[in-house]
Amino acid sequence: MLDVTRLRVIDALARLGSVTAAAKELHYTQPTVSHHLARLEAETGAQLLQRAGRGIRLTSAGQLLASRASEILGRIDAADAELAAHVGLSAGRVRLASFSSVIGSLIPRAVAVLTDRHPGLQIGLTDTQPPEALELLRTGKIDVAIIFRYHDTEPEPENVRLHHLLDDPLYVLSTRPGQTLSTLRDATWIAGCARCRRHLLSMCAEEGFEPRIGYTSDDMVVMQALVAAGLGVTTSPGLALRAHRATGIVASELPGSLQHIYAATYGEPPDPPATTALLAALAEAAASVGDAPPPAGTAMATGHPRPLGPAAATVAKRI
Repeated sequence: MLDVTRLRVIDALARLGSVTAAAKELHYTQPTVSHHLARLEAETGAQLLQRAGRGIRLTSAGQLLASRASEILGRIDAADAELAAHVGLSAGRVRLASFSSVIGSLIPRAVAVLTDRHPGLQIGLTDTQPPEALELLRTGKIDVAIIFRYHDTEPEPENVRLHHLLDDPLYVLSTRPGQTLSTLRDATWIAGCARCRRHLLSMCAEEGFEPRIGYTSDDMVVMQALVAAGLGVTTSPGLALRAHRATGIVASELPGSLQHIYAATYGEPPDPPATTALLAALAEAAASVGDAPPPAGTAMATGHPRPLGPAAATVAKRI
C-alpha cells in the first residue's frame, strides 16, 4: 500500500524540481527525502527517478505516480474539509476558483450571501482561468470552479459536473458606436486568454477574415486601456464591463454571441453541505446579475434577446 507521506514527497519533487526544494517545503532533511523516494521505488517496484547531471528527475513512471499523488493528496485535503463541513456550516471551509470578470461582479454578491447565512464558514478564493481552475478542481485543491465556455469550447474532463449560472452577452469594444466584427476586419485586435483567443478567431473566420492581432492580455483593465487609447479593438463579456469600464470606450453587442458561465464540481453527487451552500449563493447572485440592465454606454443590437439559462441547472458531463 502506498504511503501518504511518500506521496507528498514525490508530489513536492515533481512540482519543485529538486530534492533540495522538496526538503525545504516539507521541512525534511535532504537525506530524509532521498530515503522516502528510495522506499517508494521499493514499494512500487518501478524506477521512479533517474540521474540528470548533478540532480535527479522523474522517469515516465515517476511522472505518472506524481500526477496521481497530486490528485490523491487533493482528495485527502478535500475529505478533511467535507468532514469539517458535516459538523455544521458554522465551521469548515469551502474553496473557490474563478476568473477576473466574475470575481469583480458575481463573486462578491455570492460571498456576501454565504457569509450572512453561515458566518463561521471559511471561504477561500483563487483567481485563475478555466483550464487551471478545472485542474485545481480535479486534484482536490478547490471545491468549486467558476468557468466560462463558448459553443465551440472542448468538453470538460471526465467527472466534472457543470451547474449553469448564466449566459453573458459578448461585446466588441472600440472608440466608435455601432461596430461589428465585419466593420473591424482591418483593425488591430487585442486578444485575451487562450480560450477567448480561439473563440475570437472562430467568430472572425465565420465573417470571412482573420484578425490582425497586435496585443495579447487577459487583464480586462489593460485591454480596455489599449482600446481607449485607440491602439486596437477587442471583445469583452458584459460582466467584465460591469466590473470595470474605461472612459472613452464604446461597447457594441454582438448578436447571438454568448459566454456561458458555469459552476463546476467534481465527482458523484451529492455535494458536501458547504459546496451546496456555495452553489445556492452563486445561483442567487447570478440571477441578480442577469436581471441587471446592460452596462452604461452600451450600444445595443436591436431585436436581440439575452437568454439566461436556468440558474444552477446541473449538466452532467460524462466524456
